[in-house]
Amino acid sequence: MTALPLPAPRLVGAEILKLVSRRGLMIASLLLTVAATIATFAILAALHATDPAHHKLIGGLSHFDDGLYSLTQLATVAAVLIGATAGAGDLASGFFRNLVVTGRPRSRLFAARIPGGLAVLLPLTAAAYALLAALSQLAPGPKGTPSTTLMVESGLWFELYVMIMFLLALGLASLLGSRAITLGVLAGLQLLVTPVVQGLHNPGIGADALLGVALWQLAPTELLNGAPQGHIAMSLAATVTVLIAWMLLALGLGAWRTTTRDA
Repeated sequence: MTALPLPAPRLVGAEILKLVSRRGLMIASLLLTVAATIATFAILAALHATDPAHHKLIGGLSHFDDGLYSLTQLATVAAVLIGATAGAGDLASGFFRNLVVTGRPRSRLFAARIPGGLAVLLPLTAAAYALLAALSQLAPGPKGTPSTTLMVESGLWFELYVMIMFLLALGLASLLGSRAITLGVLAGLQLLVTPVVQGLHNPGIGADALLGVALWQLAPTELLNGAPQGHIAMSLAATVTVLIAWMLLALGLGAWRTTTRDA
């Protein structure tokens, strides 16, 4: 696969504008990230207020651990939504033909979707994570509060997770030309197949090739209590290889289909 060309700033700006102008997409993404984090801790606070003996005050390492696992699952859906819309939105709206007749190279049109979509997704997920980290400091809990090192490492891993899921959705949607199918395939893979495989005592050969399994191998060890880990062990080299292979495959096929698709 040849390297993607650097996109022009105007094309990137146009991609950002197309995404943020979709109110339904932005509302859904906001609900799945920032609003979900606020709602989770609001529920925990209400439970503590009604029954403090059985529900501890919000905050602490355990709430941070569980909260980040839940946020990761929800943010995955937001990343797939934005990626699928960036990849197939122009086709669904009939705007792809207009882009092609401008004479701009299709490879540049595809490349512009990457920074454009990330510019929309990453601030939302960063805001949600910042809220989670801040609220986890309200009360120490039985295991204390998350350390600064843990919060920094977890934040970087979380942003890497949603970024990779966005790129996968972008490539798959560009290949298939359908947002709905992309959302169904990736949501099922990440939210159903991956947790089941992680929870198996003996998942068998090939389980370590799953993208979600490889991503969780990079998570800080303090977070592993909140996620199903199963008995899958991977070296760092194997983990990085799996991630790179998925990204090259998804973006390569997406770029190929964009350049060869009939306008």
